[in-house]
Amino acid sequence: MSRQGQTTRHADHRLRVARRVEDLSGSSIFRINAKAEKLAGQGRDILRLDAGEPDFDTPKHIIDAAKQALDHGYTRYTPVGGLPSLKDAIRHKFKRDNNLYFDDDEVMHSCGAKQALFNTCMTLLQPMDEIVIPSPHWGTYPSISKIAWARIVNAPTYHEHGFVLRPEVLDECLSDRSRIVVLNTPNNPTGQVWSREALSALGEVLLDYPDVFVVSDDIYEHLRYTGEPYANILNVCPSLKERTVVINGVSKAYAMTGWRVGFAAGPSHLIAEMQQLQGQSTSHTAAVSQKAAQAALDGGLDTVHDMASALSNRAQQVADGLAEIGAIDCHPAQGSFYCLPNFQRVIASLDGVDDDQQLGDWLLEELGIAMVPGSAFNAPGHMRLSFAAGSETLGNALERLQHAFA
Repeated sequence: MSRQGQTTRHADHRLRVARRVEDLSGSSIFRINAKAEKLAGQGRDILRLDAGEPDFDTPKHIIDAAKQALDHGYTRYTPVGGLPSLKDAIRHKFKRDNNLYFDDDEVMHSCGAKQALFNTCMTLLQPMDEIVIPSPHWGTYPSISKIAWARIVNAPTYHEHGFVLRPEVLDECLSDRSRIVVLNTPNNPTGQVWSREALSALGEVLLDYPDVFVVSDDIYEHLRYTGEPYANILNVCPSLKERTVVINGVSKAYAMTGWRVGFAAGPSHLIAEMQQLQGQSTSHTAAVSQKAAQAALDGGLDTVHDMASALSNRAQQVADGLAEIGAIDCHPAQGSFYCLPNFQRVIASLDGVDDDQQLGDWLLEELGIAMVPGSAFNAPGHMRLSFAAGSETLGNALERLQHAFA
């Protein structure tokens, strides 16, 4: 056969991708991000309230530790579970910040908290097992569940309940097929913090389902503005320890999103299986990133508290600004750097805008404001507003919203 014939045959070949990839839908977050960047590139003044990362620089002592690590030769492979010194820092962090005690074989590092979540779900979930995910939720939870071919059970939370999962709703969502329940506080995208009492009530329900594992996503742990001490499910229901995986990382609290270091703590037999899985995917994150994360965890919380204080001021700025707009309802953020305003009355008032996806485009094109449509988080009619942007940007965006809708 001629080379031309071979080329034609290859050109006619249809790419067949695995169903696990076909089932993944494009994220509204990335779509809005791309559109905002395009408009900004055309010279438009776009105010970015869609960012999922703090606008602070990584603290200097962490960067200095990374430079020193490179000078000392941390450029090679490490154990899959993480450098011993990093694992020590992780265990110390849990003891210092959470009053939780883990042995060395009960913790591991990963390439960001997202991989820790991926490792957990891929290790625990069989096809058609059920994973209970409170809504609104971070879009990665259902995406990873689809990759694992699990059945997603949405556990709704409501604006009138402060977006806190109620125990009777959780109980209704659980069955003999349930394998994982995801808990995330402070919450992305709602910005709400679940109290000890709320978590305790959920723990009481979970005690009746001994085959269910709890995934506690604590990535926004240090970004809280209520003054109440932090609590996760193990602080209020320690008897769940043998079936709880605590996931955290350095990306948000230490402004280290690009360093890609997360970690997980849980039963030793589960952590061992998760390490086996990670060993056949990424193996580990860069050695220099691990040393930087160690410096972050060992370096105290002064810089974290400084950033949380600045974010608290921004949260109040946003709450005050939105309160002046009668058409928008919003719970003030209690944690993370997000809030989830309800824009349903705004949508109803705009010609040619029928849902939050169209509203996201309208806000970008007409007001120059980038926010993520709530349907990306299973919260149609809402928009996620990130106050990871600076105070000046927030002030300008709030003025534009007030001028348009107040």
